[in-house]
Amino acid sequence: MDYSFFSSLNVPIFLASAGGEHNILQDIGISIVFATVLAHIAKLIKQPLILGYILAGVILGKQMGYSLVTDEVSIEVISEIGLILLLFIIGLEINLPELAKMGKAVFILGIFQFSLSVVFLYGILSIVPFPIGSELFDKLYLCIALSLSSTLIVIKLLQDKAELSTLSGKLTVGILIFQDIWAILFMGVQPNLNDPQVIKILTSFGSIFVILIMAFIISKYILDRLFRSISTSPELVLLTSMMWCFGLCGMASFIGLSIEMGALIAGLSIAAFPFGGDVISKVIGIRDFFITLFFVTLGLKVPMPTIMVVKVAFLVVILMLFIRLVTIFPLVYTLGRGVRNAFVTTINLAQISEFSLVILALGAGFKHITEELRAIILTATIIASVLSTYLIVFNHSLASIMAIFIEKFGIKEKEDEVVISEEGQTEAVRDILILGYFRIGRTFINLIEHIYPKLAERIIIADYNPTHKEQLNKAGFKWVYVDLAHLESLEHVGVHHASYVICTISDAFLKGTTNTRLLSSLKKMAPHSKIILTVDDPQDGVQLVKDGAYKAILPAQITGEYLFDFLSLNIRKI
Repeated sequence: MDYSFFSSLNVPIFLASAGGEHNILQDIGISIVFATVLAHIAKLIKQPLILGYILAGVILGKQMGYSLVTDEVSIEVISEIGLILLLFIIGLEINLPELAKMGKAVFILGIFQFSLSVVFLYGILSIVPFPIGSELFDKLYLCIALSLSSTLIVIKLLQDKAELSTLSGKLTVGILIFQDIWAILFMGVQPNLNDPQVIKILTSFGSIFVILIMAFIISKYILDRLFRSISTSPELVLLTSMMWCFGLCGMASFIGLSIEMGALIAGLSIAAFPFGGDVISKVIGIRDFFITLFFVTLGLKVPMPTIMVVKVAFLVVILMLFIRLVTIFPLVYTLGRGVRNAFVTTINLAQISEFSLVILALGAGFKHITEELRAIILTATIIASVLSTYLIVFNHSLASIMAIFIEKFGIKEKEDEVVISEEGQTEAVRDILILGYFRIGRTFINLIEHIYPKLAERIIIADYNPTHKEQLNKAGFKWVYVDLAHLESLEHVGVHHASYVICTISDAFLKGTTNTRLLSSLKKMAPHSKIILTVDDPQDGVQLVKDGAYKAILPAQITGEYLFDFLSLNIRKI
């Protein structure tokens, strides 16, 4: 068999004997078992699951643990696939057309937060002696790592608190998106840091630009049509997106870019089109499996911490908190978003990103940094993640205390600075989400279009069949691609904003799910919404209302009532 393609991806191939295969499977199995158990413990004590995965690696490894995993290299091959899928998902979540609508404030924050953080940190590290290692790029990597916040932790905690739609939540998410873009740009420069010639760096950026343009052209004229034609087959949607991801990884490697850059570009090129959210929902389960092994692998590499490493890690966390305060708060306040919003946004971003760990892992592969720096940043990431969990839980209380304190220096909350909606947001808030455009849904939408057309500005129609997309969009509705069997994609179409979520499809026509499962998921994703479901059986309707549905509609009953009224009226006439 020809393994040249995999060699181009820089993924080692192991032709193991039966015994070797057994060890690989055994190591993966043990890793998953330990990661799962420790993730449950982390959830129980309200900590990020990532900490459980890393701790599992620490226990299994030979550095600090019991040497239960003997084939770390094989685990690392699997984790590299997880890294590719992680970056593919990150690319999918950076929707460039939507980013352009976020307003001037978010652009200013996104550009200056990262750049000011790196400049300030580099200046501080140049003046103050800091024990961070002896490699040439240790200082630069430390600055980059501390300027990025954790998307996984922040989004999860803000979703749990239903704060993504608040002004501070929007500012937080906007900054996170721009941080990811800055990280992507740095990854483009990484391979040339050892020989930073202008021509080489420009060539790297040129290669990125070329593959990005090519990817978007193919996505627009080929992938979009291909996804439309296979929209009724979830398996083909998943396989096609995976083919695109790994195909661009191979292409990126062929022209001298990293495979991670190829995965990011693959995600970016799909995110601009309606199927991006659904691809995320289908890939995310596979990604989570491999990402678990990625973080376990990080734990396997954690060396026995010395007192010095722990001390420096705490100093790094303090430095990170300081740099968030002196960059984010002044920017948000200067843009007129208020003292409390400025403090809440600052608190929300007070952790170190998983993207930082990815950049450090790539940097170690290029021999740019010392293992000591990796150990320090990993330890600091764990400390900051634990601390950040509690900071975000109490973000508004802490912001109020800090606002009272800062009033002593003449910085006060001005009443006219409390901004309700994000600048640049001209589109009406779409707070009515209709699941399914089939029979009942079509009749309902036709009535709205002819009787109350202005209501279309508030409606999102989520369906898997794109046949009517153009017609609905022209009428003022917003159509999004959603497979109801994978409701995770609704998180990317604003389900948490919804005042009403209406499912127009009964269990007889739903594929891969039921109204009971939909209700269970929707209650978590949109806890403040009124959920209306369509049922075939009266008893099902009664049970769904008991379980939390606002209303259960029985089409057969409505039809029967209509026929009775019609017949009784005509009999009287006779």
